[in-house]
Amino acid sequence: MPASSLSNPPCEDIIVAPAEAGVAVITLNRPEARNALRTRMLRELAEALEQLAGDDTVGAVVLTGGPKVFAAGADIREMAQLDLVATINDPRQSYRTRIDRFVKPLLAAVNGFALGGGCELAMQADIIIAGETARFGQPEINLGIMPGAGGTQRLIRAVGKSLAMKMVLAGEMIDAHTALRAGLVAEVTPPEQCLERTLELARIIAAKPPLAVRLAKEALLKAFETPLENGLYLERKAYNLLAATEDRQEGIAAFLEKRQPLFTGR
Repeated sequence: MPASSLSNPPCEDIIVAPAEAGVAVITLNRPEARNALRTRMLRELAEALEQLAGDDTVGAVVLTGGPKVFAAGADIREMAQLDLVATINDPRQSYRTRIDRFVKPLLAAVNGFALGGGCELAMQADIIIAGETARFGQPEINLGIMPGAGGTQRLIRAVGKSLAMKMVLAGEMIDAHTALRAGLVAEVTPPEQCLERTLELARIIAAKPPLAVRLAKEALLKAFETPLENGLYLERKAYNLLAATEDRQEGIAAFLEKRQPLFTGR
């Protein structure tokens, strides 16, 4: 894919393709290291998403590692150089936080391994589409460590206590269909169709009214963080705000007039 002009300095570890039909594609680009997530890659990813968040032509973003591997984990060589103080001051967590703050829909197309930090990165996406070759896991226990970028917290919310305990404490992987049954992924496709299906879904989302999509995403994510009563309040508040938008008026008018809506983001 052609690199976008988003990055300054130029990206080395990711490729950002220009948006088409409202969808930008970011490809992790360290195939020689199975897309191991070093600090530079996470920094480039955070910076790219921040720029795409401000691009009105982008309604959704697809993140992929390519046809063979998503990301096989953190960069172990880089990690081995960190002592306790360096680990506490590790900038990678700040980049992860910046990725979490991306306000537009983020979809992950996962083929092959999504392990350790790669599984954690996939779980930072709002929707995961998995090829049948996908394998998800948190094998950090085998290195004498544990997940440290959301693996214990997001995984247990996605798949439940028992399976999360098995994956983290035993370090065992699960395949794509197990991930689907557990609720970790939304769909499973043949490997060669994974990216195209993710793009198709992203284009559908990108065509929706952007303010409604943004507020709906925010409300859904709050369900993980707040008691039900508070979550319902936040949902209703967001719902009420949309009553003042032109897109709501257009959506209702188009439905009543039996035509396609023309959303403007206002």
